[in-house]
Amino acid sequence: MSGRAGGRQTMSDLKLRRVLEHNQRLREDLTRPRVKVSEASASLIKFCKSTKDYLVPSVWGPVGRAEDPYGQQNTGCQCCSLQ
Repeated sequence: MSGRAGGRQTMSDLKLRRVLEHNQRLREDLTRPRVKVSEASASLIKFCKSTKDYLVPSVWGPVGRAEDPYGQQNTGCQCCSLQ
């Protein structure tokens, strides 16, 4: 019978530990810095309008080979080609 009581105590200790860990995670979540959605949206729009996206040439126009970070780069070696 004492084994059952010990088992219940262990189970309640486990539940208490889980609740305390969850409480600690929630407290950490509360201390995380927040940004209003309107501010984040405005910042994202500003970034998208001011940063040239080479993968959307229909918006930004054609990109020269020297400027295109996604295009083939001339390494000076004409012996091999990676595809």
